[in-house]
Amino acid sequence: MLLVAAGALTGVPRVGRWDVSPLDAFAGRTAGLLALGLGLGGLAAAAVQVMTREGRRFAAGFAPVFLLAVLAYAAAGQAAVRAAGFGYAFWALAFGLLIANTWGAPAWIRPALRSELYIKTGLVLLGAEVLFGNVLRLGAPGLFVAWMVTPTVIVFMYLFGTRVLRMTSRALVIVIAAATSVCGVSAAIAVAAAARARKEELTLAVGMSLIFTVLMMVLMPLGIRAAGMDPVVGAAWIGGTVDATGAVVAAGALLGSQAEQIAAIVKMIQNSLIGLVAFLVAVFWVTRVERDPAAPRPGAGEIWRRFPKFILGFVGASLLFSFVLTPALGGGRVDAILDLTSDLRGWLFCLAFASIGLDSRLGELARRAGGGQPVKLYLTGQTCNLVLTLIAAWLAFGGVLFDRIQIDPGQARAAAAIERRPPADRDATALFHTELDDPSLVRR
Repeated sequence: MLLVAAGALTGVPRVGRWDVSPLDAFAGRTAGLLALGLGLGGLAAAAVQVMTREGRRFAAGFAPVFLLAVLAYAAAGQAAVRAAGFGYAFWALAFGLLIANTWGAPAWIRPALRSELYIKTGLVLLGAEVLFGNVLRLGAPGLFVAWMVTPTVIVFMYLFGTRVLRMTSRALVIVIAAATSVCGVSAAIAVAAAARARKEELTLAVGMSLIFTVLMMVLMPLGIRAAGMDPVVGAAWIGGTVDATGAVVAAGALLGSQAEQIAAIVKMIQNSLIGLVAFLVAVFWVTRVERDPAAPRPGAGEIWRRFPKFILGFVGASLLFSFVLTPALGGGRVDAILDLTSDLRGWLFCLAFASIGLDSRLGELARRAGGGQPVKLYLTGQTCNLVLTLIAAWLAFGGVLFDRIQIDPGQARAAAAIERRPPADRDATALFHTELDDPSLVRR
């Protein structure tokens, strides 16, 4: 963040988009991707050396993991795949699972499978994108949708999973609940760290979240249009229910530019709950779930040891960008900074998903999903989430409890804070609502 803010880092290499030949994705980008791999590998190796003194072993196994992340981005960049909504997270997880369950990941790669390091660093960068100005832009209606329904769904799913479905792993239940109610993969990994969930449990929750995110991203805008629903209400509904931030922007764009912005801001307000939810889960796990009744009541020290420390970075980044950098540098400069940090966050998330896949076994996943209980939990919880969020969106954005929201597209920067790409480089769904002078860009 400091390097980007100071202007020392002016770009993050990316894999290009392509239609027919995958080689087009790497045209003129090989040197940049190599430099990115060396930079990320060096920084991560230094972190691992400080934590475990195994920096050299990490560095030796990092290259194949990074290569898998590059291939995942390339697969996601194909035109038809991109239109279908299968992003880099899906492909990184799928490629990793394929390798782990066929040839198997070599032992020398395993020191580089640091999924928690990658994802927690990425979550700190995500915190920078949760700007308090965006929270204030929607005010009470946005808070009502994002903060009223989310805790209700989490509590309902936890009780339903443990008392009705009688699932034996409470950690799996709370991870699925967080993925469903907050923001998908990011919340799942944050809560998994707080509840000390097994990697197989996290993989199962992430896989379900990714699959249903694609379905909801496509079906919800179609259903909203077919029902003749108010696009503003529909946008708030999408923002509060679709798990992935990028999918929220794409789905909202299908309802119009204002709907895209409202959906994005609602999702960002909901994202701000990641740290709070992970903290509360950590406290609940220490004081209730894992507490030995015969042992003394755990004190603040035990809660601090279990507390996911990355939350401090998440909140700190949000405060830094909201109250220091935005007033000092201006909104335009902060958007440019977030453009780069979000690209880096994407690479870190991709490395995390590749690591999760490489370290997971389908046999163990099948055992964890025995009887289809996790799927039943997800479907029941998501149904509850859809119904409650729809009611909340109608009350908050339909002019019932609050005045109707009107956002000036020229002033709102919510969508830019998440999908900061020039029009020619956006997903196809966003192009539908972008005026372009070049007909070739429209066709593409």
